[in-house]
Amino acid sequence: MKRYQPMALAAAVAALAMAAPAFAQTTAKVTDADVRQMIEHSFTSKGPATVDGVLHQDGAQKACSQYPDRTRVPASVAKKVEAAELRQVRYPADGNWLGDWKEGEKVAQNGRGMQFTDPVGGVNGGNCYACHQLTKAEISFGNIGPSLYQYGKLRGNSEQVVKYTWGKIWDSNAFTACSNMPRFGHKGILTEQQIRDVMALLLDPASPVNQ
Repeated sequence: MKRYQPMALAAAVAALAMAAPAFAQTTAKVTDADVRQMIEHSFTSKGPATVDGVLHQDGAQKACSQYPDRTRVPASVAKKVEAAELRQVRYPADGNWLGDWKEGEKVAQNGRGMQFTDPVGGVNGGNCYACHQLTKAEISFGNIGPSLYQYGKLRGNSEQVVKYTWGKIWDSNAFTACSNMPRFGHKGILTEQQIRDVMALLLDPASPVNQ
């Protein structure tokens, strides 16, 4: 999942020290400007993987980059990040929240997209299985995130649950500041229709997630 997230400048400092030890040893303090210069000179954009995507952080990324251990983000910072991100969540204007769970399953099981080997404008996957259990039949899945098995069956499909689920997929930081989960809608990783389909995978009673 992390491949969707631009490299934080704080993490890039470590890369700078490894790639250019002589430079790091002769510099009293490595600044963000030093890191930016190193990235600009060392990397080139290719396909959908662009240097611009690494260098230009939005407010949430800048705030979270200050805390390598995301479990130790101060409550005051987390509250500001979540409030700011929640304001930019775009809910479906037409009121259609659920799509086709079968298509949603394809999105969840597809880990491709936004890598330098992918075509520009290609279809991205959600890579959900890398962090979550989705069905009882799965024997291999990630556990960075909680199990989503029986997601809808346990939570129901009230307006509150549906709106929360959409918002969480659109921008995970709106509910958990500095989350490892990609901001699928905010960053344009998934289309609105793909999010509808994933919503159906999670909430449709006929979906294997809820069996």
